Amino acid sequence: MRTDAEIRLAGMNALIDVLGLVEAERFIAAVSRDRLDYTEWRRTNLPSISLDSLAVQANAFAEHLDKKV
Repeated sequence: MRTDAEIRLAGMNALIDVLGLVEAERFIAAVSRDRLDYTEWRRTNLPSISLDSLAVQANAFAEHLDKKV
């Protein structure tokens, strides 16, 4: 099991990979400032896709990461 610090580092690296450094920092600031209700945010802002579709997308993304290394 990873420590909280390792999870935060992995999460920040994921945000930076997708958003870039500046927008990742802006995202963190916005979440901190807005008192985010994560459960409601998930319910209203994430795309509704099936578990199978999510698995396919996750596997494709993992393969993409493997090719980058």
